[in-house]
Amino acid sequence: MIKDALYSIGLSGFYFDDQRAIKAGAKEDGFAYRGIPLTSGYESVRQKGESISVILILDDDQIAFGDCAAIQYSGAGGREPLFKAKELVKDLENVVFPFLFQEKWESFRFICQKLETLSINGRKLHTALRYGVSQAILDAFSKYYKKTMTEIIRDEYLLNFDIKKIPIFAQSGDERYINVDKMILKRVDVLPHALINNVETKLGWRGEKLIEYLGWLKERVKILGDENYHPIFHIDVYGTIGIAFQYNIDEIVEYMEKLEKICYPYKLRIEGPVDMESKELQIDFLSKIKRKLKERGINVDIVADEWCNSLDDIKDFIKAEAVDMIQIKTPVLGSIHNSIEAVLYCKENNIGAYLGGSCNETDRSAQVSVHIALATQADQILAKPGMGVDEGLMIVYNEMMRTLKILKKKGLNVIDA
Repeated sequence: MIKDALYSIGLSGFYFDDQRAIKAGAKEDGFAYRGIPLTSGYESVRQKGESISVILILDDDQIAFGDCAAIQYSGAGGREPLFKAKELVKDLENVVFPFLFQEKWESFRFICQKLETLSINGRKLHTALRYGVSQAILDAFSKYYKKTMTEIIRDEYLLNFDIKKIPIFAQSGDERYINVDKMILKRVDVLPHALINNVETKLGWRGEKLIEYLGWLKERVKILGDENYHPIFHIDVYGTIGIAFQYNIDEIVEYMEKLEKICYPYKLRIEGPVDMESKELQIDFLSKIKRKLKERGINVDIVADEWCNSLDDIKDFIKAEAVDMIQIKTPVLGSIHNSIEAVLYCKENNIGAYLGGSCNETDRSAQVSVHIALATQADQILAKPGMGVDEGLMIVYNEMMRTLKILKKKGLNVIDA
């Protein structure tokens, strides 16, 4: 099926940031940070993001490709160490490419499952490599069978959902005011992320800065939106609520109740209210928060991110009834078949499936994520890469709308394309 394999080293859509150093108080200096890195592998608190494009030449000279990329906060929350492209291309040349040439190209899913088992000196391939190579594999099947990647996934997993547009979630980065205006003007479905990753400067030691921000956000939606625009408010707090309220569950729940009232009538989701530095502790604490919210009739959704790094982790969070929604962080899960199966597992268990990822991905990985979301009918997808809103939103929205039109033309059951 393939006759050649190449790679090129490129840039990603954002930067690698040492989350531990930022939480510890690294100071912003223009767009950089001043401070000493605290996470292994980092040379500075913020450094350029990297990617590797994996390029497959098919027997008929068609070209398939995918991009290896890693998340902004690499090395945090139990995740893989910093992705260094020049070091990892050796694994492509010595292990991955020989594997691809030896394989019988009969099933996208089967090849991806075998890709996950490859090891080098007892260690698995970096998740970023598995992520990018699996994208290229999916694209190769798409090119060979002359179908969209959405169709390949649906065929492989025997999916027959009606197909409709997936709500898009945009992230503001630190420009949490100007970028909100962009989101409202473009009628983004879910917003603004807001990057609340520091207690002192962004949340407030009693949560007062986030309270003020959410009040502003609601008014801004009313001013720039219209009566038919009802976005969901989704805020990622990176564990800062736990820090500010010293992990007192009653105080955390009371604070969330205040946030719910401020946001009404808009739905509120809080991602990562605490970061307990281990999966077991994270599940236990989030479960307690969720139960307390339910007991008090507080309608705030809890979204898992940190310590939810694999398909097995996602299953553990769901079985413990710890959350209302899971961020399926695509680069962290490695081969994309894991992200596909994670969305399907969430849907089977009535848990929100947020096909996320990172601002530090690429245009290509974002496009492939759109096909995963459409095929599995995820509940929302991240606008990525980058933190400028417009670029990532354009990439995800346009790929989605193109694909919906193509699928409708082919006679699939597409709703409102």
